[in-house]
Amino acid sequence: MPRIHFVASKTAEAQAALLDLRHRYGEIAADRADVIVSLGGDGFMLQTLHRHHARDLPVYGMKLGSVGFLMNQYRADDLPERLERAQSTLLRPLVMEATTESGSNVHALAFNEVSLLRQTKQAAHLRVLLKGAVKIEELVCDGILVSTPAGSTAYNLSAHGPILPLGSNVLAMTPISPFRPRRWRGAILPATTEVRIEILDPFKRPVSATADSYEVRDIAEVSIHESREKTVRLLFDPDHKLEDRILDEQFES
Repeated sequence: MPRIHFVASKTAEAQAALLDLRHRYGEIAADRADVIVSLGGDGFMLQTLHRHHARDLPVYGMKLGSVGFLMNQYRADDLPERLERAQSTLLRPLVMEATTESGSNVHALAFNEVSLLRQTKQAAHLRVLLKGAVKIEELVCDGILVSTPAGSTAYNLSAHGPILPLGSNVLAMTPISPFRPRRWRGAILPATTEVRIEILDPFKRPVSATADSYEVRDIAEVSIHESREKTVRLLFDPDHKLEDRILDEQFES
């Protein structure tokens, strides 16, 4: 039987399941475990990945929240057998390096997306550079985001960005309510692309940058690239693979 470490969101349903699973299967500390089982929704799964990614343990999620795209169906029975049959999906996070108006530098990881958003009623004015070359001199918008394939069905899709297959080695760059240039609707970038976004008027038109749920306010510029060193492994039931659900999402009405 695999050595399991359980984590759960604070909801009553997830906490009750946590007690039940600990009683059925026992539990071991995270630093001696073979696998982490996360109970909750997608938001809690992202918290789990951020908290435990340095341990290099596979994570198996079970849905006990409002959204569960990254989760398997919850079932208390036969958990060791499900873990044994589960298939691994490798995710590479984005690395965000933000510089604030005051000159401080902030680094953070994003497994879904890095998003930039205006902080006030005035639209943001952004300059977009790829591999050091200016691609958009002035983008007037509410914001912009860069998404991983795993995150492409989240905020990126809501902003009318493309759904990206896992393993496609590309990223989605999607504007949020763009005003100028009017016809620009985003781009699909090779995963090796170095993205830099400069805030053209950070004092009059302040902008925040968010890596998943970690926000940095009043930024002057931000650089984004896919990590080549850090990875996480998500486990999925064979009949519930993330690749299949991302494909099916493109045919939802």
